[in-house]
Amino acid sequence: MSAFGPPPLPAGWTEHIGGPGGQPYYYHSASQQSTYVRPLPAFPVIPAPPIPQPQKKKEKPLLKTPIPGTEWLRVKTTGGNTFYTHKGRKESFWVIPEDIKEAVEKLENAEAHEAEQAKLQQMPQEGEVSRIEREMEVEVKRIKAEVQELVKRKKREEPEPLDEVVITKKARVEEEEDAEVGSEAEDEDESEEEWQKEAEEQLAAEAEEERQKREEVRLAREVEEASARKAQEKQRLNMPDRVDLSLDEAKALFKTLLREKDINPLHPWDTSLPLFVSDPRYVLLPSVSARREAFDEYCRDRARELREQNVKKEKAEANPKEEFERLLREEVKSTRTAWHDFRRAWKKDRRFYGWGRDDREREKSFKDHLKELGEKKRAAAKKAEEDFFVLLRKSGTIGSDSVWKDVKRKLSDDPRYDAVGSSSLREELFNTFLKARGSLSSISKPDKPWSSEALDDRQDKRKRALKEREEKVRAQRGRTVTEIEQCRLGLREEEGEREFRTLLTDAIRDPQSTWDGALHQLESDPRFTNSPLPRDQQLHLFHSHISQLRAKHLNNLHALLSAHTSSLATPFSMLPVESIAKSLPATKLGLDDRSLEKEFNKWQRERTHEARKAFDEMLAENAFVEFWGRLGKMGGEGVDGGVAAEDLGEDEGEGFGGKVDMKVLAKNVDLADVVKTLKNEKRYIMFEHVPEERERWIRDHLSGLSAPKLSVHV
Repeated sequence: MSAFGPPPLPAGWTEHIGGPGGQPYYYHSASQQSTYVRPLPAFPVIPAPPIPQPQKKKEKPLLKTPIPGTEWLRVKTTGGNTFYTHKGRKESFWVIPEDIKEAVEKLENAEAHEAEQAKLQQMPQEGEVSRIEREMEVEVKRIKAEVQELVKRKKREEPEPLDEVVITKKARVEEEEDAEVGSEAEDEDESEEEWQKEAEEQLAAEAEEERQKREEVRLAREVEEASARKAQEKQRLNMPDRVDLSLDEAKALFKTLLREKDINPLHPWDTSLPLFVSDPRYVLLPSVSARREAFDEYCRDRARELREQNVKKEKAEANPKEEFERLLREEVKSTRTAWHDFRRAWKKDRRFYGWGRDDREREKSFKDHLKELGEKKRAAAKKAEEDFFVLLRKSGTIGSDSVWKDVKRKLSDDPRYDAVGSSSLREELFNTFLKARGSLSSISKPDKPWSSEALDDRQDKRKRALKEREEKVRAQRGRTVTEIEQCRLGLREEEGEREFRTLLTDAIRDPQSTWDGALHQLESDPRFTNSPLPRDQQLHLFHSHISQLRAKHLNNLHALLSAHTSSLATPFSMLPVESIAKSLPATKLGLDDRSLEKEFNKWQRERTHEARKAFDEMLAENAFVEFWGRLGKMGGEGVDGGVAAEDLGEDEGEGFGGKVDMKVLAKNVDLADVVKTLKNEKRYIMFEHVPEERERWIRDHLSGLSAPKLSVHV
């Protein structure tokens, strides 16, 4: 909305409300013309200055109150609003979050209770002050009444003036008498004014005295309140007036103060000081420097604690596999649970889709959990059966003629009875117990005791069996020790080979090094002297390492040659031999011009061989060459006798009608058509320097193609 008003109407125009929807229109009385468009004045209108809008002050936090038992703060702003903020997550809400509603209610109830207590404590003091003020008002009224009474009494004691004066003298004498009478009246007025001033001064002095008394009462009340607050704080903190503490104890109490106030470790000393300077524990340390030092230590320790808490929290939140396994443990209680049912119920839960590449991996973990759950249940069932047998055996009242219906009443209170979930299973276990007990009791004792010879034979057999067993155990132990030793040697050899390879990587970096030349350098390293490898294996590893170094530098040299070689026909003389010979790969390999030329020719031969293989692959992959080359090998008109003329266009076929023989068309495809198809191929362009051989290769490929296999229609 603009701050400027509409311009004034020109002379003769008037504004009226009567249009549709209350729209104004304008009427000119002289011309009797009406319009909805506001006419503009003929003179330029100076716009009125914009009305300055009062700048609204920015709303800022006024009072921050920690909510006990949480990390939330209740913040009241300068605009009278209230919001709630979380110190750790840096989140703020205008409404009370659900998780702290009870804590906020407790805080508000505590504040209301404190306000009532303060009001109750203040009421007697206010009553005392009001009583003193009423007494002062009564005293002032009494003094005013006494002063007025004194003034009236003085007036009554003064002589009344004469009502009539007899004039017997001359006019001059009368004037003198009148002057004397006037001076006497003035003296009386002055004395009355002095009396009133004295009364007013007395009243002012008494009022000042009463004001001083009231001020003394107020000061005494403030001192009493301060002493009461101090006594309460001392009682709450349980601190005497003077405490003799060591520096470490005082520092520990000071840090405890900072922790209770929840001082932010990222805020500086000056910002945090007003938050705890009023606490009595602030003065436990003797100097400001000692307090600053303790404050810095607290900030470092507290910041470290907060970082560790955040790291633990992130680790706990960043382990989706544990969340998925916890979901399985909490929700999958039966081994009959199907994967598709579990997936349908929990597929939108973060714990479900937050782990695993796909559903296949989650299903595998689900099945593993079912397997573990089944094993746990089987183990629990087995243990319950064993405990049930122990219960039956220790009951002491079960005989061969016992009935399960009578026995179970005596055992039903034992938890081992309830551990077996099925009543039919309990009865079956009871019958099994009776059968086992009967079979044991049916074993009869021997009719006659063993003879001494039989006992000796049994002892000999036992000794021989024991001796054979010891020999078997000894042999098995020997084999086990041998296997362990072989494994240890194998591990040691593998570790030694790894360490020797590391030694070669660290010590041997020249591809021209020899074993005899490097032996002196290797012998100074403890990894060589302590190596468990034999000398021939060390020599083999050395030559393998030299081959790897040489291959690496040869690859770098080939890359350098490729940068200076445009085609397969580039001769060695066209290369910048001097710069290549001074390059790092050539220097490391120790190549002179002659050996460099040999390496270049060898590399060109390898490139030509690879390019020739790529050329043959290109011919085999090209669909045009494959189709027409094979079609040219067909005899006759093919299976269908050619292509019907009515299937072609008006000008196609031989003599504008009949059939077209595809073999004839294939015969018309010559080498030039194949070259047009292949001319943009990089593998074809590589042999631009030998066009005759390239054409011969194409002819050889076409001649080697066979006729296509014909379809068989049944």
